[in-house]
Amino acid sequence: MIVKNPVLKGFHPDPSIIRVEDDYYIATSTFEWWPGVSIHHSRDLVHWELLTYPLSRISQLDLRGVGPSQGIWAPCLTYHHGIYYLVYTVVRSFYCNMYDTNNFMVMADNILGPWSEPIALNNFGFDPSLFHDDDGRKYMVSMVTDHRVPKKYAGRLVLQEYSSEKKCMIGQPREIYAAKDIFLEGPHILKRNGYYYLLSADTGTGEGHGETIQRSSSIWGPYEMYRPKNIHRTSDTEAFSILTTRHHPDYPIQKAGHCDLVEAKDGSWYCVYLMGRPLKQRNPDDALRFPGCRRYPLGRETAIARMEWTPDGWLQLANGTNLPDLETEISSHEPHLFLSKPVRDDFDSEILDLEFQSLRIPLDESFLSLNVRPGYLRLFGREGLASLFAQSLIARRWTSFHFRAAAKVAFEPTVFKQMAGLICMYDHENYLYLHITHDEDIGRCISVLKAENKNYSYPVGFIAIEDGEVQLEVEVHEEKLQFYYKTEKRNKQKIGTSMDCSFMSDEACNQGWFTGAMVGMCCQDLTGNRLYADFDWFDYENLMCSSFEKI
Repeated sequence: MIVKNPVLKGFHPDPSIIRVEDDYYIATSTFEWWPGVSIHHSRDLVHWELLTYPLSRISQLDLRGVGPSQGIWAPCLTYHHGIYYLVYTVVRSFYCNMYDTNNFMVMADNILGPWSEPIALNNFGFDPSLFHDDDGRKYMVSMVTDHRVPKKYAGRLVLQEYSSEKKCMIGQPREIYAAKDIFLEGPHILKRNGYYYLLSADTGTGEGHGETIQRSSSIWGPYEMYRPKNIHRTSDTEAFSILTTRHHPDYPIQKAGHCDLVEAKDGSWYCVYLMGRPLKQRNPDDALRFPGCRRYPLGRETAIARMEWTPDGWLQLANGTNLPDLETEISSHEPHLFLSKPVRDDFDSEILDLEFQSLRIPLDESFLSLNVRPGYLRLFGREGLASLFAQSLIARRWTSFHFRAAAKVAFEPTVFKQMAGLICMYDHENYLYLHITHDEDIGRCISVLKAENKNYSYPVGFIAIEDGEVQLEVEVHEEKLQFYYKTEKRNKQKIGTSMDCSFMSDEACNQGWFTGAMVGMCCQDLTGNRLYADFDWFDYENLMCSSFEKI
């Protein structure tokens, strides 16, 4: 079988993969979105389904107050002797001098849970990874943050033993990597033929991203860096990346790195890695619009590559280069497809679809109900879109550069502080919000609120609408976004002209960089009276081409 990358489309970064008999599981970062850590399942490495979120209780994960692109970073999923282990970081302070990177572990004997209460680990840095040695001992490796100015080393990795009996870290942490020039993170340890292999992401997570590999006969090191002759380097301080796209700026895949490895049942090896797909720069003015970087509204996604072991015991891409293929051949698996989801969610179930997540808070009856009005999703209005604590908002990922989303809503505001509608957003400071509200002069109305790095505007003004349910719709084609609306007395029509949505992207947001664009529904009542909005249905479908001119 041939799979076209990425295998997990849209915001699914920092993949960690395991195989348990015939089943494969990938865990990815969720940052400020609740529940925490998404786990996808496959039986052929080609077709994947969203299966579960292991961090689904407030006792396991409290994200209230965390900033954008903070929260859950780089989970590591492992399996040993019938137990699933998940280690992860909860980042509470970033973009500052002293990072707060709290590391935890949860366990379960079934991938679907229930997952245990968290066990606190060391907090030297983020990207913790658990390794199970042959003798039953367990170790955690992570990168190390350094608040000193200047930092003593560009990159450091630390290793410490974990006691299953005592359920805590034991012994002293020991540094196994320290370098003044090459930054490493996202480490994983693999043991094979008497060697411990240390696989690490290098050079950040942007367009210079890559992956290195080292090995040692002792888990404590010293580790030797793989320096293959076929790897192109532009300087002596550049990492020896076995996988990277940094030398190919026009390649459709960018940002490749942060790998994890899995051995298939037939003995073939694969890595999953994060990658990004940039918007096309259409003219010279784009360099001015996108200073210093391109735009990645889909965020960092998950791809797969075939690997091979060299005769002298090193690991490299099966294609013999360090440039990952756009398509990967998967051997010895029968296709295993999953049922595709319908475009429309009619909210007829008592359980919300797994694709929807909320910002920082549990999906509970405090703001959301599928029962109070059967066949509708009710959202009770709460805090504003800038809140880091109690928003009434659910959303799902953009998974294509071309898509359409829509919702039908019943909402009767009485003051301008009450709003509900359809939102496209990157974070709480960057969004385009098509909403129903109330104006003292024109009554019930519809408008668009734009937030771009905390600069707010209403690009289309306020349009009076009659009572009754309203259909809200958005269509996105690469950097262009067009809103529509329809009422019982008005046919579907555009609201305003198409708008540039490329600012909802990695690198474009002042405090973002690590997530991806989402689309969903929300409701605000800044009066504190919790006025609700009832959503009859929600549509999401990926499109092949533009249909802006069809209306």
